[in-house]
Amino acid sequence: MKQIAILGSGSWGTALAYTLSKNNNIILWSYFEEETRDLQTYRENRRFLKGVSLPSNIAFTSSLQEALGISQIVIFAVPSFAVRQTALSAAPFFDADTQIAVSVAKGLEEDTLMCLSEVIEDCLPKGSKVCALSGPTHAEEVSRDIPTTIVCACSDIEIAKKVQSACMNDVLRIYTSDDIKGVELGGTIKNIIALCAGISDGIGYGDNTKAALMTRGMYEIAKLGVAMGGKSETFYGLSGMGDLIVTCTSMHSRNRRCGMLIGQGMPVDDAIKEVNMVVEGIKCLKAVKKAAEKFQIEMPILNEAYQVIYKGEDPRQSVYNLMTRDKRHEI
Repeated sequence: MKQIAILGSGSWGTALAYTLSKNNNIILWSYFEEETRDLQTYRENRRFLKGVSLPSNIAFTSSLQEALGISQIVIFAVPSFAVRQTALSAAPFFDADTQIAVSVAKGLEEDTLMCLSEVIEDCLPKGSKVCALSGPTHAEEVSRDIPTTIVCACSDIEIAKKVQSACMNDVLRIYTSDDIKGVELGGTIKNIIALCAGISDGIGYGDNTKAALMTRGMYEIAKLGVAMGGKSETFYGLSGMGDLIVTCTSMHSRNRRCGMLIGQGMPVDDAIKEVNMVVEGIKCLKAVKKAAEKFQIEMPILNEAYQVIYKGEDPRQSVYNLMTRDKRHEI
């Protein structure tokens, strides 16, 4: 049994704490002292995962020094915008020789176009071992023991195997990959396509439209992902196609829910407030567009999403623009 620190007590951090406590001791860190006290008092995340009782081998803290302590694995589960600052704050307490860092947030840093594992590696002591854990994972289901399968990726496959061995249990099956770039990019860019799928649902379009968005969206994800250093086959696995399917089709998906509100006519800022959680598809949209321009990858769906979210274009006009593009061969 290992000691695992989870940094971030949102829905996904709490769900991970719950499921990984089956075969590990967990310490769950929150940036907010009030939130830590609430978790200690009720042993439940009353904001994000109400009704899920957290086992006795999960401890709670607001001290990074205490969280990292003797933990062998340190999981970064904060929102994408907080990853760099959290990693910088954790760095003085991280031992590159004995600890493994794991990134589970999904995003792309806008200024540097770094994946979040690269951001963590950039902040931690030199030689730190960093993995990414990604795939089709709704916290609401993981925290209720619904069977889930994900991927642990690291350029050093032996490090990924160590995380796999520590974290895998009877309801969480983990595969390994050495394509950390592809795994992270698939999990990041799919949020934009899920946002678009939600907009389509909100307008009232049907299954045909969503199938087209998902299929052509996957093509765009893979094109940019390969250009940025990922392997093409990774994007058709769990962290690409698998995550795209679940995020585009489930009401658990905050990206889809936000998109539905926008499709129904709600202003973008109001839709984000209504969802009341970080909508990563909107957060990463500027960064992914910047990456597409840098690598000269044509991404029509991404471009129309950008016009809707940041330029106020009517979503129906965006659909018309996509449907009336010049004739093309499919591949």
